[in-house]
Amino acid sequence: MTPTLSTHDKALQINLDPAKYGAFAEIGAGQEVARWFFRVGGAAGTVAKTISAYDMAVSDAIYGPADRYVSRQRLQAMLTYEYDLLVERLDRARGERTEFFVFANTMATRSFSRRDDGHGWMGVRFQAAPRAPASEIILHVRMLDPETTREQEAIGILGVNLLAGAFYRRDNPAAIIAALRDGLTRERIEIDLIQFSGPAFAGVDNRLMSLQLVEQQFTDATIFNAAGEVIQPAELLYKKPILIERGSFRPITNLTLAILENARARFACAEPPVVLLEMTLRQLQTGDRIDHGDFLARADTLGALGHTVMISNYLRYHRLVSFLRRLTAQPIGFAMGLRNIRDLFDDRYYTDTPGGILQALGQLFQGDVKLYVCPAIDPAQGLIINPESHTVPSHVHHLYAHLLENHFVETIPVDPDLLAIYSRDVIQQIQAGDPRWQRAVPAPVAALIQQRHYFGCP
Repeated sequence: MTPTLSTHDKALQINLDPAKYGAFAEIGAGQEVARWFFRVGGAAGTVAKTISAYDMAVSDAIYGPADRYVSRQRLQAMLTYEYDLLVERLDRARGERTEFFVFANTMATRSFSRRDDGHGWMGVRFQAAPRAPASEIILHVRMLDPETTREQEAIGILGVNLLAGAFYRRDNPAAIIAALRDGLTRERIEIDLIQFSGPAFAGVDNRLMSLQLVEQQFTDATIFNAAGEVIQPAELLYKKPILIERGSFRPITNLTLAILENARARFACAEPPVVLLEMTLRQLQTGDRIDHGDFLARADTLGALGHTVMISNYLRYHRLVSFLRRLTAQPIGFAMGLRNIRDLFDDRYYTDTPGGILQALGQLFQGDVKLYVCPAIDPAQGLIINPESHTVPSHVHHLYAHLLENHFVETIPVDPDLLAIYSRDVIQQIQAGDPRWQRAVPAPVAALIQQRHYFGCP
C-alpha cells in the first residue's frame, strides 16, 4: 500500500517535477494553494505566475463580467483565460518539454459581515503530456470550520491534494477523490460536486464520480441531470419548490411514473417545482456492495425519460428535508406509495433520533411539506386502501389523524389497473424473458432495457 504523502511532501513532489509548470489564480481566501509551493521550496520550477484579483472591477476586467463571483461560471472563465494566456506566452519557449497547468479557485469564507459556512469552486486545467489537449477537474466545496483561518488552511490543503491527484493519479479517478481528504476530515469540508473532462478522463462517467462522493462520505447528496451532467445542489434547488419521488427504480414502472405525474398535477405552487428522482445508497446496494453497472442502468433508464436524479445517504425523510431546507423555503412535496406511509409511522426507524418519531415528524413537516400518496391493494382481500382508510399503530393514530385533517397527507388518484405492478415482479419477468414486463414500464425504458440488456434482460 502506497503511504499517504503529507501536504508538504505533495507540494514538494510537484515542485521537483521538471515537467509541471503553471499558474495560480485564487480569489476570496488569500493565495492559500500557491503559498504551499512557495513554502516548501523550489517553487521557481513550478510557478510561472500567481494572481489574486480580489477587486470586482479588476476581476471583471480580466475575466469578464459575472452575475456571481463565487460560481462555476467564474471558475471556468478563470481557467480558460489563464490557461490560454500561459500557453500563448510560454509554449514556444518550453512547450516541447512542459506539461502546462492552471489552478484556480473562487471562494467565499467567513468574514465580519458573513457568518455562514464558507463555500467555493476549485479546479485545475492541465496537459497530460507536452502539447497534449487540456483535461480538467472541477469541484464545489463547503468549508465547515468555524474560523476563517481554518477555512483558509483547508482550502490550501485541498488545492494541493487536487493538483497531486490530477498529476499522479489520473488513471484512477476514484483514487483522486479519495486522496482529496488527505490531511482533512469530513467535519472540515464537504465536496458535493466533482467533474472530470478532457482526453485524460475520456472513459470517466461523472455520474459514477457523483456516486463516489456519497459512497466515500464526502457529501450526503449529489445530483445529475438526464444528460448525465453533474449539478451542484444549490445551483438547481436554491429558493425553488421541489417535488421528490424516492425509490430503487429497478426499473421505473408505469405505476411509479403515474404517482409522480399525478403528484405534480396536485402540487400547488406559483412556479413549477424542480422534480427529482432520488435513490439512497441502501436502495443501490446488493448485499454489502453497490453494483456500478446496475446503478448506471437505472440512471440511463431515468435519463431516457428526461429526469434529474439525486443520489443521497438520507435514509430518513426528515433528514432529507433538513438538507433541502438549507437551500429553499419553498414548498416541498413527496410522491409516494402507501408502503412509505407505513415506514414513516414505524418506531423502529427512529431509534437513533433522540425525540423518536415525534421529533422526526416535526423535522419532516418543517415549512410547507406535503405527502402525495398513492392507494394500494390489500393483498389479502384485493380491496383498494387509500391513506384515509389506512390504519397505523394505535399510539401514533392521533399524529396521523392530525396530518390527514390538516392536509399534510393527500391522496392522489391512480388508475387501479396500475396498482398491481410491483418492481420485484417486473425484474423477475425481465430475467425470465417473460414479455409481460414490457407493458409494465414506459416504452422508452422498455426499448433501452432490451437494447442494452439491462437488469439481466436476455
